[in-house]
Amino acid sequence: MKSISTAIVAGTFAFFIGAQAWATDAGHTSEAMEHAGESKAHGEMGHAKEALAHAKESLVHAKAARDDHAAAHKHMDEAIKHLDEAIKHAEMGHGEESAKHTKEAVKHMRESGH
Repeated sequence: MKSISTAIVAGTFAFFIGAQAWATDAGHTSEAMEHAGESKAHGEMGHAKEALAHAKESLVHAKAARDDHAAAHKHMDEAIKHLDEAIKHAEMGHGEESAKHTKEAVKHMRESGH
């Protein structure tokens, strides 16, 4: 009887730990997409400084999401490449070009599956 109780407690604990890890991973992708969307919007309005700030924040979360999910690695790598380009163009004051790259980054984040 004691071993059954222990197994149930251990299984419940593992479930909650796993669920928390999944929620954290989804949080990084969600945050990356939210900031990429903000970057795109600011870039389209010609606000390079704001586009830059959001693209950098999106990049931090995209890298965290990539590291947490090996299966999504390919798409998150592509998203990161486009965010790097968005940052470069925003730093040069090219808001519209920055917006194009953040749009592509969001596309790859969606395709990453989380």
